[in-house]
Amino acid sequence: MGLPMSDPTAWATAMNNLGMAPMGMTGQPLLPDFDPALGMMTGIPPINPMMPGLGIVPPPTPPDMPAVKEIIHCKSCTLFPPNPHLPPPATRERPPGCKTVFVGGLPENGTEQIIMEVFEQCGEVIAIRKSKKNFCHIRFAEEFMVDKALYLSGYRIRLGSSTDKKDTGRLHVDFAQARDDLYEWECKQRMLAREERHRRRLEEERFRPPSPPPVVHYSDHECSVVAEKLKDETKFLEAIQTLLTWIERGEVNRRTANNFYSMIQSANSHVRRLVNEKAAHEKEMEEAKDKFKLALSGILVQFEQIVAVYHSASKQKAWDHFTKAQRKNISVWCKQAEEIRNIHNDELMGIRREEEMEMSDEEIEDPSEMKETEESALVSQVEALKEENDSLRWQLDAYRNEVELLKQEQGKASRDEDTTKGQQMKLLQQALQGMQKHLLKVQDEYKKREAELEKVKEDKLKLETLLENLKEQESSAARACACSQEKECPAEKVLSSSPVRSEREVLLVGIISTFLHVHPFGASIEYICSYLQRLDSKICTAEVEVLMTRLQNTFRQELSGVGASLEKRWKFCGFDGLKMT
Repeated sequence: MGLPMSDPTAWATAMNNLGMAPMGMTGQPLLPDFDPALGMMTGIPPINPMMPGLGIVPPPTPPDMPAVKEIIHCKSCTLFPPNPHLPPPATRERPPGCKTVFVGGLPENGTEQIIMEVFEQCGEVIAIRKSKKNFCHIRFAEEFMVDKALYLSGYRIRLGSSTDKKDTGRLHVDFAQARDDLYEWECKQRMLAREERHRRRLEEERFRPPSPPPVVHYSDHECSVVAEKLKDETKFLEAIQTLLTWIERGEVNRRTANNFYSMIQSANSHVRRLVNEKAAHEKEMEEAKDKFKLALSGILVQFEQIVAVYHSASKQKAWDHFTKAQRKNISVWCKQAEEIRNIHNDELMGIRREEEMEMSDEEIEDPSEMKETEESALVSQVEALKEENDSLRWQLDAYRNEVELLKQEQGKASRDEDTTKGQQMKLLQQALQGMQKHLLKVQDEYKKREAELEKVKEDKLKLETLLENLKEQESSAARACACSQEKECPAEKVLSSSPVRSEREVLLVGIISTFLHVHPFGASIEYICSYLQRLDSKICTAEVEVLMTRLQNTFRQELSGVGASLEKRWKFCGFDGLKMT
């Protein structure tokens, strides 16, 4: 049903000012090429007032951008907009499911036909209840039509071209509370609640586990069927449950005892199969563990390379060319990579510890090897703490240099930059204090590790003395063998006293000597280890550095650079050491 509209252009202009798409009563757009972005009220997102179920009041317009309302021409009257600088008219709280509005300030000569002509453009009007005191109540078909009607609040209405006071008025539109609206809203809520309960019931039934199938009663035929199923691996689980139920029901008697015994015997035949399956799964698990350990070691090697790249980029010859933002990103990345590497390293060490705990009794009975491994682990930890101590000291020097540069720049800067420089100085001082505290903690930990290393050495000496005492208390019958062993002992002591303890270390010394001979100006321990890890990925930095520190006549460590550019380099001094020895 099409209702007459006296001036559709004016209505479309007024809706365009709100950023709404101009819509007619039938839902058809009044302007086919409407663009919401061209509305006069920029900053308000375009909405479609004809959307069903839209029951919220539009957001208030910003105070710095008042809504510009225009004149609306109707067939029998004219609507003039209010002053755009005045505050919007106040409204009461919206009742639930509101479809009725109160309209006050009507002209004395206004009729229901004029009211219908003005408000039918907001939507389908169901009923109008007009009072003799210049107000009325209008009930719409949908809730979103109430929001359109509130837009007309504050407009001045004039009937025709008359200037008589009885033909003019100022419209006041507000929400009204009606029993019909509340009843419809409650019915709708109850319907939604019923739908929600039905949906939940369907969900519960869908996720409820199915009930187990009933177990058949015992008979000779069913007994033969279950006996055949017990022999089949695929149907064994179902058959064993049926057998268990029959036994618990008390179906075993003198007549059926032989049948039940044969079924129990068939069930017992599956024990060996299950044990073999368990062994196969354990083998697969061991293979998966080995594969995971190899993959984890490869990941650790790559992390070591990445951390080495970050450390080499942090040296002064490359560090000075980066901006402050780039330096900050590099330091953050380096810290993150080191944390991830340490986590993976701890995980790998935990796997190795578990493997060591599963050693045989013969390996556990050898205490000297255990002491040597603990001693090497402590030495590597001490060396790692030394490296961390040196790196923190270099970072502290770099921070001090930056503080001095900031002090020089602070003298040259203007008064406006004093506050920002002071904040930077405070931040740097806080960073320096944090670094100093961390350095003290590292030094304390270093001292603790040294004390533990000394205790381990003392324990080792005590064990050696105990072994010597045991050898002296041997029987006289084995003295001849002991004499031959004593003759061989000096050679062994010479070997044990030598800095090179195994054939692998001899190979490492030869490769490192050749590598450093090619680099006469020396090389860092990271550079040497990166070369060795190409040959063997299991070589670690701490092992190589401990080996080189033991061979003082073959390798020499020197410090080069000043301040933040300090760098430890290893050089080959084998020819000089040969002359000295």
